[in-house]
Amino acid sequence: MPAFVFVLQTAGSRFCLLLRSLLYPGPCLQPGPDRRPAGGIVFFAVFLSNHYLVVFCMLWDAVRNSLASTLPASEYELWIKPLVCQGDENDAMVLAGPDRFFCAWVEQRYLELIRQKHLAAGGQGRVALRVAGSGAPAAPDERQLRLPGLPRHEARLRSLHPAFTFDQFMVGESNILAQSACKALALNDYTFGRCLFMSSETGLGKSHLTQAVVHQVLRSAPATRLRYLTAQQFSAEMVQGLRTRTMDRFAERYLDDCDMLLLEDVHTLTGKNKTQEELNVVLDSLLKSGRRVILTSSLPPDRISGLDTDFKSRMTSGLLASIQAPAFETRVRIIQHKLAAQNMAVAGELVEYMAEQLTGDIRRMESAVMNVRARCRLRGSPPDLAMIREVLDGFACMPAQLTAEAICQHISSRFRVGREDLCSRSRKRSIVFPRQVAIYLTRKFTGHSLAEIGALYRRDHSTVLHAIRTITQKMAQNTAVREQVDLLSKDLEKRR
Repeated sequence: MPAFVFVLQTAGSRFCLLLRSLLYPGPCLQPGPDRRPAGGIVFFAVFLSNHYLVVFCMLWDAVRNSLASTLPASEYELWIKPLVCQGDENDAMVLAGPDRFFCAWVEQRYLELIRQKHLAAGGQGRVALRVAGSGAPAAPDERQLRLPGLPRHEARLRSLHPAFTFDQFMVGESNILAQSACKALALNDYTFGRCLFMSSETGLGKSHLTQAVVHQVLRSAPATRLRYLTAQQFSAEMVQGLRTRTMDRFAERYLDDCDMLLLEDVHTLTGKNKTQEELNVVLDSLLKSGRRVILTSSLPPDRISGLDTDFKSRMTSGLLASIQAPAFETRVRIIQHKLAAQNMAVAGELVEYMAEQLTGDIRRMESAVMNVRARCRLRGSPPDLAMIREVLDGFACMPAQLTAEAICQHISSRFRVGREDLCSRSRKRSIVFPRQVAIYLTRKFTGHSLAEIGALYRRDHSTVLHAIRTITQKMAQNTAVREQVDLLSKDLEKRR
């Protein structure tokens, strides 16, 4: 039987004719007199085998044009334009995205809108997403994302943020070394070596760069066996292996089935000697066999206490890259980028004013931009200097964020106790109380977790929690303690 290609150029306004017929003897389907196809829509039905026709619905162009006029330009360019129509399957329009993480994000944020536009253009409102090159619809997003090709219970990937890619990262003098090293490792370029240790305060881009590496590797070399997790997750896996007597499987996951290890928050391993021992073995094996390793920490190596000497030496055997707070010029570009992502046009002098005021971590800049956007929408007017000032005056995070190190130094100075004493194992009352106050204030003024605070003061999670509860109780019961802590808090507030 000969192959047929049906081309239907239609004119009309509301409905489109979906043509699907088998190649058996009989008349072709014709549109009824009361069914008018959608104007300007072209359908191709191509005979692909001796058994069936596949109908390619060219609705996508109309849907995409409608989305372009509905969504902000930045969102359209980032999340809609990369989608490619691959025809139809089970009466649903099939759209393909570059990877499963991209598809998961589109499904969560835009799929319902796409279906509405599809219905409005004359389709049935049925749309399916799949990863380009795969034969099955994209899997729904999971809390724990996993790699294809590996046993489901073995894969280990933290959830990824779709926007944490290299092209969305603003490079400046403060982070260019870390960014260059990460990009090189992602592309199998060993210019900077095979092991990278990144450190910075929170909110400066460590996780962004680490996830950018994962995104890049999954796109350019999807067969790579990646392990991306936190040090606490690694420790939990090890403890589970010990409890269930499956340490051989635990070792196999990291020694035999891992091409690249990305481990975040290694400073939280303070005092966890067994975990350090196991991780030391893993790092030794990976690096000796030429595999790639990226480690991140909120503290530089020389300030992480409670680490085994051999383990610390091993994890710092490669490149050490410290990320600092962005300079003014970089802050300007970051704020401009954030504003563009919200489809907001703001005068250059206003952007510079925001950059002057918003020093410190990038999350504060994001929050400020969202506040400006919200006020613009509520008032129905573009931002001006008065509005920007109003936002920043009431913006809780406008002052530079206090660091844990600054708080430690302040307590050390006020109580006349050496910083090393605060971080020591001493149980002298003259040391314990200032240490507990420092821990309490660090928890109050920073976004550090209990584990991160414990890493700074060489204490475990339970000891940090006990210190916070102790100071809270003493403040409630003892007026002198409350006044003392309040005075210290006011001192720190002035330094913000």
